[in-house]
Amino acid sequence: MKIVKLEDLKGTEREVHCPTPDRCTSFRLLLKEDGMGFSFHYTLVPKGKVEHWCYKEHLEACFCIAGFGFLTELITKEVHAISVGTLYALDKHDDHTFQAIEDTVLISVFNPPIIGRETHDSNGSYKGEKS
Repeated sequence: MKIVKLEDLKGTEREVHCPTPDRCTSFRLLLKEDGMGFSFHYTLVPKGKVEHWCYKEHLEACFCIAGFGFLTELITKEVHAISVGTLYALDKHDDHTFQAIEDTVLISVFNPPIIGRETHDSNGSYKGEKS
């Protein structure tokens, strides 16, 4: 059994700024090394900036537990309001942006699991992901 407390991750290798603290901060509660078959993240997205994300080798589901923002699908241009209680699943490696209108907290699950300190490159992918 594993017990992980968010407060215990602050200031450790599992607190990852993506790519800087003013953009978003991901606390990686579970990683590949934990052997669960997925990774589990608590991500703080500060209001204002538009984040571009597109995971080429990972599927991700996000559940909003605080705040409000807009998710834009870049292929279809469809815009979705994301608020508390909303889940979105990126089941097709969807190229998208997210803009937090209020400071937002997303709980996310990645499959396959994240290894550790991955951060986003200019294409919104994790560095090292295949194009």
